[in-house]
Amino acid sequence: MCVEVPSYHTPVLLQEVLSFLVTTTDGIYVDCTLGGGGHAHAIAERLTGKGRLIGIDRDEEAIVEARRRLARVSDRLTIVHGAFGDISGLLHGTGVDAVDGILLDLGVSSHQLDDPARGFSFQSDELLDMRMDRRQGTSAADVVNAYEEAHLVRVLWEFGEEREARRIVRSLLRARPITTTGQLAAAVRTVIKGPRSVKSLARVFQALRIEVNGELEQVQRCLQSVPGLLRLGGRVAVIAYHSLEDRFVKDFFREQASDRIPSGSRFLPDRPRTPELRLLTKKPVTASPDEVRMNARARSAKLRAAERV
Repeated sequence: MCVEVPSYHTPVLLQEVLSFLVTTTDGIYVDCTLGGGGHAHAIAERLTGKGRLIGIDRDEEAIVEARRRLARVSDRLTIVHGAFGDISGLLHGTGVDAVDGILLDLGVSSHQLDDPARGFSFQSDELLDMRMDRRQGTSAADVVNAYEEAHLVRVLWEFGEEREARRIVRSLLRARPITTTGQLAAAVRTVIKGPRSVKSLARVFQALRIEVNGELEQVQRCLQSVPGLLRLGGRVAVIAYHSLEDRFVKDFFREQASDRIPSGSRFLPDRPRTPELRLLTKKPVTASPDEVRMNARARSAKLRAAERV
């Protein structure tokens, strides 16, 4: 079935998400990363009048746009401004304690990347911001200019997997104060030259964005809440765009589907247990060549899904 969706942010793996996630048209579903409402619109279109979709986003601009674009399904929609790591409290605030499906489409939206004023991209020279929620205080400029050398190196190495992290950070320290995306890009290019600089810039900007928004912490907190929020038979689907996020999701799903949590788990202690999730995707689902041709962002997307047992 072809579903017409908003174009503010083209939803990735849309049909696959719908297939895994929506098991009852009378259910309650949560889109933890509402964005422009592409996935949310398609999910809401499948629901009956008894069904309900709750959309969460910490970007106020995205919420304003989603309200406009999802007006046609507003009778089935509740929008909440907040971080998805706080999912339990946010749902409780809407009077919901159990749901039939939870979707996380991780990372930065196409609109955030394409809007130069948000400071997410090195393709233009704007203020270095990268805050998804502009109510928070710390921006990417604060991180670049205030963090000590060792802390900055750790950010670029752990969140960007950048091998030249130390050389790049030393260049950043020499270039301080750095207030714009152009200045940051120039500092990186002084040590990483030629075609190689593009990939390094992408990794540096990714690392700073993850640090500024506490993205991995948000994912961990949300995932830990998922089993307690899903009804039996309810499902969770997660789309990740880089290896850090995908490993995080894979490890959590495997641990929750295991009858014993291995020593060293970052989620649960080492002890026998009854599995809480059943894996629906032994390997991640990726976009078809046709989808990648139509939406380049889909190239790196990996979808994993599980069911509450």
